[in-house]
Amino acid sequence: MNRRLWTCVVITVLVAAGLAGSAWAQKPLKIGVLTPLSPPGDAIAGQFIVRGAKMAAEDLNARGGVLGGRKIELVIEDDGGTPEKGVAGLRKLASQDQAVAVIGQFHSSVMTAVQQVAEQFKVPVFATQASAREVTERHLNYTFRTHVIDADRVAIWNRWIKERGFKRVALIAENTDYGVGLVEETKKQFKTMDVRAELKTVVFDRTAVDLTPQLLELKNWKPDMWINGGIGTPMYLIIKQAYDIGLFPAVPTLITYDAPVRPEYWKTVGEKGNYVTFFVYYHPTMRLTARGEAFRKRYMAEFKEDPVYAALNAYAQTFLIADALNAAKSDKADDLVKALLAGKFEGWNGTITFSRGEGPYWQQWSPPMLMVQYTRVEQPFTEVKIIAPAEFKTGEWVSQPK
Repeated sequence: MNRRLWTCVVITVLVAAGLAGSAWAQKPLKIGVLTPLSPPGDAIAGQFIVRGAKMAAEDLNARGGVLGGRKIELVIEDDGGTPEKGVAGLRKLASQDQAVAVIGQFHSSVMTAVQQVAEQFKVPVFATQASAREVTERHLNYTFRTHVIDADRVAIWNRWIKERGFKRVALIAENTDYGVGLVEETKKQFKTMDVRAELKTVVFDRTAVDLTPQLLELKNWKPDMWINGGIGTPMYLIIKQAYDIGLFPAVPTLITYDAPVRPEYWKTVGEKGNYVTFFVYYHPTMRLTARGEAFRKRYMAEFKEDPVYAALNAYAQTFLIADALNAAKSDKADDLVKALLAGKFEGWNGTITFSRGEGPYWQQWSPPMLMVQYTRVEQPFTEVKIIAPAEFKTGEWVSQPK
């Protein structure tokens, strides 16, 4: 081969390599959002999760994307709150869409199904608001969570039960991994935490449209406090029917997650929803990171209301994945996992790190858990007082409506 021909070959190869590299740099990076957007799933939660992920993708792309200029492209799938739809959605995201990671999991029963598929396809999957201890207790390589663990949630309400001196506590819960897990964890911790109260538990079918018989059973047992372990539509149904039969607000109730902060809460239950105590993970008085504060300002400007935790966490998770990709300098799943385990990342209210701890503390990061209470109809969330844990208290719990 003469020198001129050799030079042409070399130039051709270099140009081809440059074009291939340029094409790689321009190829979007896909992040899956697998979340409930239809019944029986909590579709409102899914909508907020999608909202937060979209805001993060927009902010990231406005800053030039990741890995030297690659744009973030979200691929959104509805898991319907069922394991079957969740598994199908994860398979599509992993195989057809080739998502580098998947966020958005809300229902624990769906999360525990899809995480097995994530292992098969080697794609990191993130629990955005799925809290069953089993999720991280399985010690799977491609499962991560930046949300609370039910065991920790139960411990907080058990301490509160002891502090308040309740003697007869009832728990009504749905027949999902979340609801059944709450029942099992509460029974277990009543013993380990020496909670000196009687406990009655009732598990109901999440598709039920009338829970009056179960609520009458609770009322006739005469509890001095009861816990609402429904999610989405069942949670609202329990509130309204408990009010109708006189169980609530005569007997105080605790809702196990943060649905009452959503704008639709008062529209759905009206005066029947006053005096509920409930869990939150974000409160407007919290000091946020620069990233969290930027999100809050933009959210309030765009939607004219305070942000909801589901959107805030989805926003942070999307940024977390982008930061880890940049740290890894790669879009390969195993490189991404290594970067997630090795790095420190800016979250919405602190630094996110992952370690492979014992039990459910495997690849787990937890936000704060606070108990708050509404004390008047249509009370703005910004005015809600924190009533537990004691170290975060900003007000006192109201035991009976005035």
